[in-house]
Amino acid sequence: MLNNKIGIDLGTTNILVYLPNKGIVVQEPSVVAVESNGRKIMAIGKEAHNMLGRTPDSVTAVRPLLNGAIANFRVTEAMLKYYINQVVGRIRFTKPEVMISVPAGITSTEKRAVIDATINAGARNAYLIKEPIAAALGADIKISTPSGHMIIDIGGGTTEVAVISLSDIVTSSSARIAGNQIDQSIVSYIRKKNKLIIGKQTAEEIKIRIGSCLPLEKELSMEVSGSNSITGLPESQILKTNDIIDPIKSVLNDIISTIKNVLQKTPPELASDIMDKGIVITGGSAHLREIEKLLTKIIGVPCQIADNPETCVVKGTGIAIGHLSEYKRSLLWGK
Repeated sequence: MLNNKIGIDLGTTNILVYLPNKGIVVQEPSVVAVESNGRKIMAIGKEAHNMLGRTPDSVTAVRPLLNGAIANFRVTEAMLKYYINQVVGRIRFTKPEVMISVPAGITSTEKRAVIDATINAGARNAYLIKEPIAAALGADIKISTPSGHMIIDIGGGTTEVAVISLSDIVTSSSARIAGNQIDQSIVSYIRKKNKLIIGKQTAEEIKIRIGSCLPLEKELSMEVSGSNSITGLPESQILKTNDIIDPIKSVLNDIISTIKNVLQKTPPELASDIMDKGIVITGGSAHLREIEKLLTKIIGVPCQIADNPETCVVKGTGIAIGHLSEYKRSLLWGK
């Protein structure tokens, strides 16, 4: 079967590619290594990610997307072309149709940039789908009914909060605050409290290995290496879960404000549906320990994490590209 339909989750942190007949075929970091003069692409994906913070002056490892939007058009286009060629082959008789997920609050300029980059990368047609819609589809939520469903998609660069009914968004909000901001918060907090300078990759590892939104019965610990902020010399320290709850919660408080804002704008009938069904959390940051318990406690609405939350958006793009006529109303049309 020809791979003439492709779904892509073009995330700030990771890019995932879905083929309707095969499932997820690519899941790699959204990182590209380029020569500092910007002329030559050196590496893409995992290989480029391994270069972050470790490159000489002649090479720069960059994330071409920032907070869910294209920050470097040429590099984004090169990354898309690389992965499209990888899944459909460089030699093909027809160009594929491509569905890309984008933040619900995307501007017209940002929308045009994504469409143009996708067409230039080799797509015959490019379609855009709002991330909350894609996440809900990927989480197997029946969004076509006249009933309210609330989705919280916490990715790397953006958090999308939306109430969906009849296959479209009733009310929503996009906050450019998510997993990457949690990493930065951990970096700043450890530097201030522990006098230890660490990089964002180390902060992400701390978040994944010992991070939690609430205190744990059995606290986790890990050894962390960096530079002493006073002496400048290498140093290692043992960090525990309770050491990093505060910087995690400081970012989540902003996300919680976004959630409350959407709930306050939700029509009463749909709010009643949400109380009955609960809120579904998707996105890679849904793996943060105890996040559903924290949100349930503060918001007062039952929250649950979707199965495989980090792949819900790309799975939803695959469903949408495979059933275009059914989800026309959910799409931001491309060309």
